[in-house]
Amino acid sequence: MNKVAVIILNWNGEKLLREYLPSVIETTDSSIADVIVADNGSTDSSVELLRKEFPQVKLLEFSENYGFAEGYNRAIKATNYPYTVLLNSDVATTEGWINVLYDYMEANPNVGACQPKIRAYTNKTHFEYAGAAGGFIDRNGYPYCRGRIFDTVEEDKGQYDEVMPIFWATGAALMVRSQLYIDAGGLDKDFFAHMEEIDLCWRILLTGSEIMAVPQSVVYHLGGGSLPASNPRKTYLNFRNNLLMLHKNLPDETRGKTLFIRRLLDTVAWAKYMATFDFKNANAILKAHNDFKKMRKTYTIHPTIDLLRTRTDCRRNILLDYYLRGRKIWSNL
Repeated sequence: MNKVAVIILNWNGEKLLREYLPSVIETTDSSIADVIVADNGSTDSSVELLRKEFPQVKLLEFSENYGFAEGYNRAIKATNYPYTVLLNSDVATTEGWINVLYDYMEANPNVGACQPKIRAYTNKTHFEYAGAAGGFIDRNGYPYCRGRIFDTVEEDKGQYDEVMPIFWATGAALMVRSQLYIDAGGLDKDFFAHMEEIDLCWRILLTGSEIMAVPQSVVYHLGGGSLPASNPRKTYLNFRNNLLMLHKNLPDETRGKTLFIRRLLDTVAWAKYMATFDFKNANAILKAHNDFKKMRKTYTIHPTIDLLRTRTDCRRNILLDYYLRGRKIWSNL
């Protein structure tokens, strides 16, 4: 058996498989990794396509659609490889991408997860929004990336090519030690979508493992295919899941204060939507907060370490940096 499972989760993604899977097969070293498609009960011709045109790809079939988080949880438990790469179906890989990540993980047993450099598939000179060259989070729980802060996405000029510790690695191309993934609880299926990989990475960090960006490995991500930024459903998930993530991963002594500040900031966002007559997104924030109050009762995680206070890279206030100080790129922070 190979050491790495490159798992692509698919649901009715025949078109994406046709476009992106050939590059994954061509550039993934078959002496190190197996390419596996975990099909989430597709009703299109995805499975037929895989069997006829991509026989070298291993196929794991589920009888129903378990969603992104639970689909990966089941796939990783079923495949049982030392390492797993969670690879989105809209990612094109480049020559040697898996070798770089695998060699780094093998040489650094303290590292629990890592990610490659993520460039945009439709604008290949620039970083991709969801991951770029590694993710961080500020003291109020706002995520940002090396190469992307809020809506400012940088051109990749090699300015972030050094390997470095990060707070979170993108779920578009996330390499993780499989047993650590399972021990940390896997992806939280209650999140449904958005920030589930940040929540997972936070829990991995709480085990004492490091998460790294390894930019010598490069992939291209289409991204943005699920929900546009202005969609109220996306607004709802981002606001709700951010509150859930803070509630789950902060210790008792600081959880209340941090959540209080974050909810005040969310109120400012709600007021902005109201002032611009965007009532759908304003209502999405209200619903997110109401559902958070209900859902938080189901979580009993009580970490003893406050990563937002103990990690230097978490002490920033990215809102002040971006909007008041005009620091819109990571190298200026």
